[in-house]
Formats: sequence, C-alpha cells, structure tokens
Amino acid sequence: MHPHCSRRHPKFYFIVSALLLIVFLTACAGKLGKEKPENLPKSLLWKIEGNNIQPSYLYGTFHLLPKADFIMTEKTKTAFSSAGQVVLELDMDDPKMQQSIMQNALMTDGSSIDKLVSAEDYATLDAAVKTAVGVGIDQFKLMKPIVLTGMLLPQLMEGELASFELTFIKMAGEQEKEILGLETPEQQLAAFDKIPYEDQMEDLMEMLNEKEKMQGYFRQMLETYKAEDIVSLFNMTDENYTPEELDAFLNARNRDWIPKIGNLAKDKSTFFAVGAGHLGGEQGVIHLLRQAGYSVLPVN
Repeated sequence: MHPHCSRRHPKFYFIVSALLLIVFLTACAGKLGKEKPENLPKSLLWKIEGNNIQPSYLYGTFHLLPKADFIMTEKTKTAFSSAGQVVLELDMDDPKMQQSIMQNALMTDGSSIDKLVSAEDYATLDAAVKTAVGVGIDQFKLMKPIVLTGMLLPQLMEGELASFELTFIKMAGEQEKEILGLETPEQQLAAFDKIPYEDQMEDLMEMLNEKEKMQGYFRQMLETYKAEDIVSLFNMTDENYTPEELDAFLNARNRDWIPKIGNLAKDKSTFFAVGAGHLGGEQGVIHLLRQAGYSVLPVN
C-alpha cells in the first residue's frame, strides 16, 4: 500500500477507471464472436486453487458505473477480507501512476486533435472538454484520442459515480492490505496504439454525437453485468476492430497475466480484480487458468 494515494483527488481515479472501462467496452464490442467461449455459470466471483498457490479469488469488475447501480455482495466482501493482498489491473494507489499516464498520453507522430476532426466536431469536443475539466480542447490537442475518451466517458452516466477499483483501494487501506498491479499504465496504453488515431477519434466523436445510442449500449452492458452473465458480456459483438487489435488489448494481456497470477498467489492468498470482459472466452482468464492447471470455480 502506497502511503500517498489519499492525497490525489478521487476524480483522478474516475479518469483511470474510465480508461479501464474503455478496455472493457472495447473487448465486449469487438470481433470476439469467432471464438467459442466456455459455457460458464453466472458469477463474478471465482475461487482459484491448485498448482501450489494459496487459495485466492478472481473478481470481475465494471470499472466505472452510476452509484445507484453499484452492488458489493457479502460474499465478495468476505473473499476480499480473507485475502492477504489485492491485485488490480493497475496498481492504482501508486503515487507515480498519474505521472506515468500523462507521460504516455500524448501522440508522438506529429498528429494533433485539430488535424483529425472537422471544425464542427472540434467545437463539439471543445464544449465537452470544458464541461469535464473547465478548460477547452486547445489545452489537450496533442493528447491521444483514447485518453480524451477516458476523460469524457463519465458524461454518458447520470448521477454520482462509483468504481469497484476505488472501493477496493479504500477497503484495502482500512484492512491494511498491500495493492499490486498486473501491468503498468505504459503497457495498457501501448495496447491502444494498435488502433490508428483516426479510428480512435472516430469512436470519440461517435460517443459525443450519438450520446443516446451510446448510453443505451452502456446500459445494456451494465444490466448484463449486474446479472453476472459473463458469457453474454463476452458475446456482445460488433464489427469494429480487427483480430490483431483485439489480441493486443485483450487476449495478449490475458495470456500475460496467467503466470503473474501464479507468482503473486504463490506465498499469499490474493484477491484479483479485473474487468469482467477479461473472464469469458477461450482466451479469457478463467479458461487460461484452467488450461494452466488451476481449479477455478464460481463462489456461490
């Protein structure tokens, strides 16, 4: 547990949670239907055992959501309390994380936001950024569109917001548990670099110009998540992304996490929390852990 995490404003955590949510939404919206997922039972909480690790837990999160939809079950609280440490996708209480994200948030090929959109769209984006952070888009025109999307994604949601990751950080502090990460912000943002800036910008403007459509899609995913139906989450498909892009920001990351999960849980019972979009499918964390010889069973 890093001692300085409480000094950062919670809004920073919401921006990070929004970036994580983009990974989750993209994973579930992409061309994943070509893989044959396991017929997994409905559960967000799974117990991991075997291969000489300490009994541990895997929980699927929805990174950012309206507080009215936020539910933390008693079995999840019990599993969390029983673990000796907490592992998230990112070590979100690392005081260096904000700096790391900002160092990797800028376009590096000479592009700028004003070169990627029409004057009309630039004005729309300017208004949205002013609503979000109080200053205009000119201050952020070198930022990668995917990072701007993370900044503006909360505008799709109504009311006060909640984050499983922020809640787990608070719980870890209260219970004096260490928090670790499966990957770094550099690794996570690098995955999005597989998507051309023009395509990132197109997705961002669709979010702003077709807000009702995107809100409907978000609500559909959220209701599926609340039903703990990780197979249906996995099967919510579209034709927006290439298999190479999806492998970069979903499947390859899942594969990379498996040995890390084994190493982290070797000596200490661990509560792992990752986006629920990572759990299902042939390249999902549950199936890959089972392939590696672990017992992974739902917690009832």
